Amino acid sequence: MLPKEKINRINILSKKARSEGLSAREKAEQQQLRQEYLKAFRGSMKNTLRGVTVVDPEGNDVTPQKLKDDKKNNLH
Repeated sequence: MLPKEKINRINILSKKARSEGLSAREKAEQQQLRQEYLKAFRGSMKNTLRGVTVVDPEGNDVTPQKLKDDKKNNLH
């Protein structure tokens, strides 16, 4: 995840955008911070999904092949 300082800055810019608006520099900073946040979030989500095994009610592993392949590729 992002450092707490960057998340705080995202929140500050968001509040300022709603209350008084942002300068062009602040809008660019906000966009750049949002992109960093999304990249970190997606990476974390992918990492979480690599640890998931899908099991049907009978106990059979029904994990999608794409996820199984991704797990194998990331172990090496």
